[in-house]
Amino acid sequence: MSPDKTRHILKSITWRLVGTIDTIILSWAITGNLEIGLKIGGVEVITKMILYYFHERAWYRFSNYGIKPKK
Repeated sequence: MSPDKTRHILKSITWRLVGTIDTIILSWAITGNLEIGLKIGGVEVITKMILYYFHERAWYRFSNYGIKPKK
């Protein structure tokens, strides 16, 4: 696997950890039930990690926005 793809995967994982903790806390606060918060967070972590990876790859492949050209 190329270093670029490895970087995208690692960014996906670390960002999802932050996002999932947020989702669990919000779900728990809204429902008042920690178990439901954990279930929602458990499902969400998988789906959003996959979506983020493909979103990141699409940006990498189809857009140079914000990237300075190499000299």
